Amino acid sequence: MKSKCIVVLALSLAYTGIFSQNTNQKPDTGWLEDARFGMFVHFGPYSVLGAGEWVMNSRPVKGNDYVRLQDFFNPVDFDAKEWVKIAKEAGMKYITFTSRHHDGFSNWDTKQSDWNIMNTPYKKDLIKQLADECHKEGVKLIFYYSLLDWMRTDYQYETGRTGQRAGRTEKSDWNAYLNFMKAQLTELLTSYGPIAGIWFDGHWDQTEDENRTDHTTHVDWNYPEIYGLIHKLQPACLVANNHHLPPFPGEDYQIFERDVPGENGAGFSGQEVSRLPLETCQTINDSWGFNITDNKYKPAKELLHLLIRTAGTGANLLLNAGPMPNGKIQPECIERMKQMGDWLKKYGYTIYETRQGFVKPQEWGATTKKGEKTYYLHVLNKETNVIALNIPGIKSAKWININENLTWKIDKETGYVLFILDKNTLDGVDSIIEVQIK
Repeated sequence: MKSKCIVVLALSLAYTGIFSQNTNQKPDTGWLEDARFGMFVHFGPYSVLGAGEWVMNSRPVKGNDYVRLQDFFNPVDFDAKEWVKIAKEAGMKYITFTSRHHDGFSNWDTKQSDWNIMNTPYKKDLIKQLADECHKEGVKLIFYYSLLDWMRTDYQYETGRTGQRAGRTEKSDWNAYLNFMKAQLTELLTSYGPIAGIWFDGHWDQTEDENRTDHTTHVDWNYPEIYGLIHKLQPACLVANNHHLPPFPGEDYQIFERDVPGENGAGFSGQEVSRLPLETCQTINDSWGFNITDNKYKPAKELLHLLIRTAGTGANLLLNAGPMPNGKIQPECIERMKQMGDWLKKYGYTIYETRQGFVKPQEWGATTKKGEKTYYLHVLNKETNVIALNIPGIKSAKWININENLTWKIDKETGYVLFILDKNTLDGVDSIIEVQIK
């Protein structure tokens, strides 16, 4: 897998001067905080096996067997226009696409490795098609990029927590691997127009243990150079890293996996919530990559509640779809995303361009804030009878989507505003109260 080392080294030497330059200027994250909803897409040769994106490691499959998938991966029904249309109809403002996952397969015409989409029967650059359509339709595009690699021998697999059964015996070469990554990132950021962000994953593969309570790793990821390269090539490109730790210098937003920030119900996101823009990623069923036996699709109501509660922490929801190996997104996913889009067409103004409201999500629901004087209370629990909130200077309050007068008063003893609810009149998905303050 190191046949391209000369090319990598040459390209690396061409941009070594980048890292001595000042890249302290922070890119604008305003669009990301306003977006609130995006589509995550996991797609690659693992889709052929229909057992999720970790199948090479979990089955396991040795590298010399796994590489045969290159002859079978042929997404003839992939249609970038259809993917982008599905995202837009769902109310999603950006797409985060797996440029390459942990199996190291590149979904673009990379010159750094033969293990890529151009050497499949499909022979077309997926990323070019998707980037062109996103630019045309005004949808932001972010590239997921795996830091670890289960196929390459220069990756320091000897200390990796995963990929140990891939059959590699050659000694790794960490500097060569870092140069390979920099060369690939340079391709991604110089060949496909404006890219909204790079979404890293895999840092945890080189940590000491599963708890990942600090920054200690077996290797130096050289993040100052890598992040500096990204911000130099595209100053507006955001950087995020799914390392399950507090943000490192140079990162522009913080990722939480399968959890609303600060909750950690799934056990991946116990890190402190930072002041950076926030994003949580979640699946529609239980799998990121296509899994033919996973029928645990979450109802649209549950997904909407997740979106609302996520917005109630001032965070975005990145909702995943794992397309089938032919390139089509599963109809079950499309159906749920469309239902979410239909709701957002009516009430999206209570989610888009908002920030966290009066309190973090509660058992009864969540609150969002728009501008300086408008708040929205999203009542998600139909068993709620009373909501008590500290709202200094309240001017007015009314239902948005319920044809009833809202009963509310200020408690003389506590000064809290009490909203009195009748569960028989509440909406089945989300009962929304608009509050204006003076």
